[in-house]
Formats: sequence, structure tokens, C-alpha cells
Amino acid sequence: MAEAGQRSRLFGTDGVRGVAGDELTASLALNLSVAAAAVLGRAEARHGEAGHGARPVAVVGRDPRASGEFLEAAVVAGLASAGVDVLRLGVIPTPGVAFLTGALNASFGVVISASHNPAADNGIKFFGPGGVKLPDATEDAIEARLSEAATTREFGRVSDARAVHELYLDHLLATLPEQPQPPLAGLRIVADCAHGAAYLIAPQALRRAGAEVITIGDEPDGLNINEGCGSTALGALSAAVVEYGADAGIAFDGDADRCLAVDADGQPLDGDQIMTVLATGLKEAGRLAGDAVVVTVMSNQGFHMAMRDAGIAVIETPVGDKHVSAAMREGGYVLGGEQSGHIIMGEHATTGDGVLTSLQLLAAVNRHGVPLAAAAKMMPKYPQVLVNVPGDASRLGPWTDEAVRRAEAELAGDGRVLVRPSGTEPKIRLMIQARDAALAERVVGQLAEDVRRALAGQ
Repeated sequence: MAEAGQRSRLFGTDGVRGVAGDELTASLALNLSVAAAAVLGRAEARHGEAGHGARPVAVVGRDPRASGEFLEAAVVAGLASAGVDVLRLGVIPTPGVAFLTGALNASFGVVISASHNPAADNGIKFFGPGGVKLPDATEDAIEARLSEAATTREFGRVSDARAVHELYLDHLLATLPEQPQPPLAGLRIVADCAHGAAYLIAPQALRRAGAEVITIGDEPDGLNINEGCGSTALGALSAAVVEYGADAGIAFDGDADRCLAVDADGQPLDGDQIMTVLATGLKEAGRLAGDAVVVTVMSNQGFHMAMRDAGIAVIETPVGDKHVSAAMREGGYVLGGEQSGHIIMGEHATTGDGVLTSLQLLAAVNRHGVPLAAAAKMMPKYPQVLVNVPGDASRLGPWTDEAVRRAEAELAGDGRVLVRPSGTEPKIRLMIQARDAALAERVVGQLAEDVRRALAGQ
């Protein structure tokens, strides 16, 4: 899970992931939770007032994958055996765990989910105090403790805490502005819950905000998560929006930390387009800190143009929402995200929250009385072409800069070029954005050929 040239890390860009029962076993889950208890439980001991004595407290949530049941049991067993009191949240969106980690004054939070991955995969990730993602150094400290056994004789207690889901739901609705009528009144919305963690909370939130809601992807059986639905497969949502004559559609991924949308004609909006709506709205309201937004290097050139026209600065980070989150905290910014729909609204959340994003997006367009299609046109979206070239990224050298310069010259300043090593595979990822799709295809083809020849030593 590390880029070429680095030592292998157990933790990847979003926690520890793998095929459940193969790479991610019950034994690893138990040992990982014991190690996390040693590192994170020691860091925060603030829970005497919560009735747990001096013991640290962890909240644990998961998505509906079948493997989540045995992995949750292993995680809970590991934490309790290491002297941590556990509040079991059951099936809940990842951002719900992040929020409740802070709201319940927990020492840390644990999520068992593989997000948008297929049902066979699963993962474990941690939130620190206040519900923030862990820095690499803390993850490394947890990994270093994996071989050490727990020595406590004071075991933690385990409690069912599913009733506190209502606190998260109340929080989501409290982020919407007060007005004479519900903020989503008059909207007919199709919500695709990806047979995932948001299958109950997302429809409830949208309905309480005033929308008429039609749900799809809301019957998880443990095996169908993300299967032909959700934010990674918008076809079903687009068809349902047109069929039901809805004003818009919203798609979540398996753990609901992402949100994408489609307009009344079934045309998709990606994360860049959604952030364009949110950023301009926050700026108009005087709530966009620093008049800036944080995105990754994968953001669309059209987004940069829209932000320039709106007088909003763009801060770029490497790929990965943890980098976006860190830059937001360091700079005091309140909005950041990725094309994938992982959007962080710092006024209300410490991590990407798909349900929160959907509420804010729909409330914004409804408040202005415009259809979602009109909002999408705020950003002139450039065609984007991605190509993966197999190879050892450690061999990227000065020739890369020359290849990139040739590609940029071909685009004549009206596009973007990105060459980066994969963080998960022995591949080099190439991206070209251009105003003309045919030009983007031609340029990325030549760039890919340059990379292959260089790797072959030609």
C-alpha cells in the first residue's frame, strides 16, 4: 500500500484494507485493535465524567458487509481485552462515527468498512479524539505495536449505542439554515444508498429536511453493497430520476462519506461541480474562510476556471482526502474535497460526509430556485482521460519532466497534465485534461508511449 521506493506499510491511504478473511483476518483485526488501544487509549483519558472511570472509550461502527460482523466482533474483543470501553454503533455511515467520536467525548473511533470497494473487501480505520483522521506517524505507531500483547487486567465494558444515531441525524439537520419552510420543500429526490451504511439515515435526513424521497439501493443483504449502484455506478440512479420525474438524484458510496448527484435529466455531477456550488454559496454568505478551497491535483481544469472567475483561491494537495483534511486544518479552510464526491465541510464535519453534502447541495439550489442542471453549468467541465502504465515508479526521473513539458506544449496552456505513482499498485498514473476530448486522448496516448519507452530503457 506504499508508493514505489517506500517501505511497505500496513496502513494505506484510508486505513487497513484487504480481502476479508484473506488479507484482513479476524486475528489481524483483533491485534490491530489491541495496538490501537495502546496508542490511542493512552493519548486521551478524558472519560471519568462519562461514567467509565479512568478507562478510555472507543466508538465502533461498520457498514453492512457480511464480513463486518466477524471483524466487528474481533475489533470489539481486542479493545475490551486491552481495557477500552466500547460503544457499539452498529451499521452507520463513516462520518457518523467521526461525529460521534467527538460528540460522545470518546478517545477514538473505529470504522469497519471498505467504502466503495466490492463486498469481498473490508477495512479498518481509526479516528482520533474529536473525530479527525490519524496522521501517518500515529498509524506507524499503531503498526509498531502489533507484535506486543495487551497486559491490562482491567477489561473494558461493551455497550450497545445504536440509540445515539439520532444525535448524528439531529446534527445533520441542524447544519441547514432556519427558514419559514423546510429547506428541501417541494423537491422530489431519488436517493441511491448503495445498499450501504446510509440506507436508513440518508432517506430519514432528506425527508426531515422536507423532500419527497424515493429510495433505491436501500436493501443491504451483506453481499450487494456497491453492486451496480451508488456513487460508483450512477446508471441506476439516472434511470430512476427520469422514470419518477424527480428533480435530482443523490448517490452515496458504501460507507456514505461520498456523494455524487444527477440532475433531472439524469446527467451526472461530480465532486468538482458540487464543490463549485458549495464554494460560491459560502463565499456569497461570507463564510468561506480565506476565500479559498482545498482540492487534490486531480481536480478538473474547469473547476480552477470557475474558482478564478468567482474570486476563490484553490489550494492543491496530493491525492487522498487525508491530505485535503490536513491542509484544511493547517490553513483554517472550511471547504475541500475530491472529484469522487468526498467533500469536507469544515464548519460541520471533520471528514467527508455524503449525507451532509447532499443536504447542503440540495438546500443551495432550492434556496435559489434553480434546477441542479443550471448549477452544474457553473463549472465548464474539461474532458479528462486517465491511463495506467505498469511499471516501477521509482524509475521516474528527469525524463518525466521533459515528457510532461511536451504534453503541456501540445495543450498550449489550455489543460492539465499529471504523472504520479500509484499508492496501491506498481503502476504510473497519467491524467490529461483538455478542452477538446480528442486532443486529450491524443496527448495522453503520446505521454503513455513516452513513459513506456523510458521504463524500457529506450
